[in-house]
Amino acid sequence: MSLLLRWILSAFSLMLVTYLVPGIAVANFYSALWAALVLGLINALVRPVLILLTLPVNILTLGLFTLIINALLFWLASSAVKGFNVAGFWPAFWGALVVSIISWILNGVFNR
Repeated sequence: MSLLLRWILSAFSLMLVTYLVPGIAVANFYSALWAALVLGLINALVRPVLILLTLPVNILTLGLFTLIINALLFWLASSAVKGFNVAGFWPAFWGALVVSIISWILNGVFNR
C-alpha cells in the first residue's frame, strides 16, 4: 500500500509543479501517473549508474552536480511520456527541484 501511496503522491506533486514552474505541462492526472511511474523507474535504474559514473565531478562540486543529473533525468522522463512536457533544461532543473521538495514534504506528512 505504501508504494501505491507514494506513486499517487508523486503524480500529485507533478500536477502541482505545473502551476509553480513555467515551462512544464501535464495534460491530465493520467499522464501525471505515467510520468511519476517513468520518473521512478528512471531514478531507480539509471540514476545510480550516472551517479557512479560522475562521481569525480560530483566530489569536485560537493554534490551539486547531482542537481544537474536530476534535471536531465526529469527532462528524459518528459520525452518518454506523452502528455508530460518540459520546455528545456532550466524548467527541468527547477521542476525536478520543486518535485523533490513537494514529494519530500508529502511523504513526511503521510508517513505519520
